[in-house]
Amino acid sequence: MDRIKAFINGSFKTSDGDVLVKINPVNGRPIAEVEKTTDTLLQDAIEAAKIAQHDWSSLTGQERGQIMAKVSKKLADSLHELTRLEVKDVGKVWSEAFSSDVPCGAEAYEFFGSLAATITGTSHKWTNARGYAERVPLGICAGIGAWNYPTQIACWKSAPALAMGNAFILKPSEMTPYTANAIAEIVTEAGLPAGLFQVVHGDFSVGQALCKHPDIAKISLTGGLETGKKIMSQSASTLKKVTLELGGKAPLIVFSDADFDLAVQTAIDANFYTAGEVCSNATRVFIQDKIANKFIEAVKEKAEKLKVGDPMLEDTQIGAMISEQHLEKVLSYIAIGKSEGANLVTGGERQFPKNCEGGFFISPAIFSNCEDDMQIVREEIFGPVMAVLSFDNEEEVICRANNTQYGLGAGVLTSDLSRAYRVADKLDAGNIWINSYNLIPPDWPFGGVKQSGFGRESSIYALESYSQIKSTYVQY
Repeated sequence: MDRIKAFINGSFKTSDGDVLVKINPVNGRPIAEVEKTTDTLLQDAIEAAKIAQHDWSSLTGQERGQIMAKVSKKLADSLHELTRLEVKDVGKVWSEAFSSDVPCGAEAYEFFGSLAATITGTSHKWTNARGYAERVPLGICAGIGAWNYPTQIACWKSAPALAMGNAFILKPSEMTPYTANAIAEIVTEAGLPAGLFQVVHGDFSVGQALCKHPDIAKISLTGGLETGKKIMSQSASTLKKVTLELGGKAPLIVFSDADFDLAVQTAIDANFYTAGEVCSNATRVFIQDKIANKFIEAVKEKAEKLKVGDPMLEDTQIGAMISEQHLEKVLSYIAIGKSEGANLVTGGERQFPKNCEGGFFISPAIFSNCEDDMQIVREEIFGPVMAVLSFDNEEEVICRANNTQYGLGAGVLTSDLSRAYRVADKLDAGNIWINSYNLIPPDWPFGGVKQSGFGRESSIYALESYSQIKSTYVQY
């Protein structure tokens, strides 16, 4: 069985704390023991980060960017190994991890490395004085990651932090510890100085320690709504900067004039990618009345052809749920949907694929006859469960789409560009896709509004939350 240790100041450190067991979601068997990082080791990480951050922030942006470019190249060269670990960690399918989820880590380092030399401020002139304002690093930043995209989250959070001149400490989910350690080794081998990217492991108590530590200047969380509230509360005593990328219950609005085949495939992708374990997935699918029945039949046919099974096989399309507990949660929502009167069109049953009989698999579920007040429509399920609702007109669907506590993503499918702009302007969401869904290039901001959180991952806007403004006034 593997032993997962903290990565501190350039090397792995043994902890004398508790041990957590990592379960393989594909077969339900334990595959690793994860050493919970002790307070002493965490303090060692913070002391190392202080020294490393001082030297790192003294470099020019161009010098930092050159090192980050080497990191990007090393991450790209490690694509196969990181993909293998991501599939092992999460249970997601190889094709998704290899083509998109893992490569975006290298892309993040490439993008933010290229930005590092362009970070500038402003200058001011008065009658008897001059002044300048500049963006400066915060110091030590920490990232607390979710389990669905461990490679992406590690890089999306660390790359802007490092480009800005900060040190970074990552606490990945205890359910997905593998990729974090691999990334730490890769960035160090690529030339990132020791102490700048460190990894601590453990449950919520380690995250709590990061939030309360006075030397941590910023916490960036990707996680659930209730976790986000706790992070804010725990960080309040030291007035940390906090950014939160939380849950969602995104609408996908399909008008009758949309490209029908594109709409069907988009709905499938926006619900069943990574077995539905995606916060921005569009799990409320609004279909205009006149095409609703035809649409339901089409998505049913496509969903039933999706192959559920061993995620290491290239032709598998639906992998495993992260844990048995989460599988049971998703199944309980399916039972709730039936009890509420929704029609289960297809799927929603536990699966036992060949050679993966002990794993946590479920067939993609589609509900029709859904109403806005049903639990399966209002609450984030985080599994392969699509709720189909019908609508009549534009004004109606906008109102219903916005009637949620969340505001992470939204999609609009129509051939009428004027309508697309009108609807997008009125949707309360941080990210809106027109005739596409869940596409996030490294220079594109990603984040939510309302109770989906605040702050942005990716893009130049991410640098704002990893920096502060320092103003200097010079009297003649």
